[in-house]
Amino acid sequence: MKQAIIEFFKLQIVTIIFWILSFCLFITIRYFEVGTEGGKAFVSNYDEVIPITEWLHFSVLVGALVGFFYGIIEFISDKLLIYKFSTGLLILIKSIVYLVLLLLSTSFIVGLIEVQIDRNLPSEPGWWIQNKVFWLVVLYFNICSLIFSFLKIAKENFGHGVLINQLIGKYKKPREERRIFMFLDLQASTTIAEQLGHYKYSQLIQQCFYDLNTVINKFDANIYQYVGDEAVLSWTFDKGIKQNNCVELFYKFQNKLVKNQKIYLKKFGLLPKFKAGLHGGTLIVTEVGTIKKEIAYHGDVINTSARIQGECNKYNQNLLISEYLLRKLNLTNYKIESIGNIALRGKEEELNLFSINT
Repeated sequence: MKQAIIEFFKLQIVTIIFWILSFCLFITIRYFEVGTEGGKAFVSNYDEVIPITEWLHFSVLVGALVGFFYGIIEFISDKLLIYKFSTGLLILIKSIVYLVLLLLSTSFIVGLIEVQIDRNLPSEPGWWIQNKVFWLVVLYFNICSLIFSFLKIAKENFGHGVLINQLIGKYKKPREERRIFMFLDLQASTTIAEQLGHYKYSQLIQQCFYDLNTVINKFDANIYQYVGDEAVLSWTFDKGIKQNNCVELFYKFQNKLVKNQKIYLKKFGLLPKFKAGLHGGTLIVTEVGTIKKEIAYHGDVINTSARIQGECNKYNQNLLISEYLLRKLNLTNYKIESIGNIALRGKEEELNLFSINT
């Protein structure tokens, strides 16, 4: 609940700023059309030009109001509708809702203009049907809304910060970074798949990763990729060790699954459990591909993380971590046990592994 409230306020801040800037841009462009048919709206009684500062002040108020309600609708659609409708259909539904809200709010906005800027505007019933300025605003609103939706979808598909890094070309050339990786995998996945069948199994994975996504932001994690029933999570090194984020996320996710066990038991007849391997260090980050671009990680760190996770079944553990990363953390509230020096598949040198339990 607390995380949902935080997400709501973050979305509100983003939408309000976005729509304030959008309306300020619209007003600025229209303002310098004074002398044209559109520009007459910025003239009081058609003989005195109203200063742009007054219009910008008005656009800030309208942008904040629109952004507030826009944020509410976006939040509701994200939490309640996103898994019920396709992305295209969801955008269409929201566009219709926004159009209705524009019509309903027009009377208030027109009255606000008349009071604050001394400009008589049409207000008779049905005035908007043939009003060119109104439909220009509707068109502009929908374009801005599509831009916002595109940026939001791009962020969700690329991951936090990835889109910006691609736009500025941060990883056009390989860069060295220190990062932490977690390979998170469903336990007994083959048995569960046979038990449920491919369709129900796919629904199970979808539900599990939905629950995972509800907790990752709290622990500053990024999802690098999904591979079947496995999720690969990543942190910058400092964020991963801060307040033991890389470990805390795993057990927060486990608690989330237990909290929703009634849903899982009713729908799938089982409570899913996950195993994970953790490791960190220096590796190379670069942008790869042309037809489909992706930020890729190359180096021993990511391969070792995957191998550590592969040892969980062998030693009957839910979470294994390398000694190197363990020494960077302060896990006083956890039970730490040494597994010993393990010869991981594909590696010549043995690696000292530890289990982490609550």
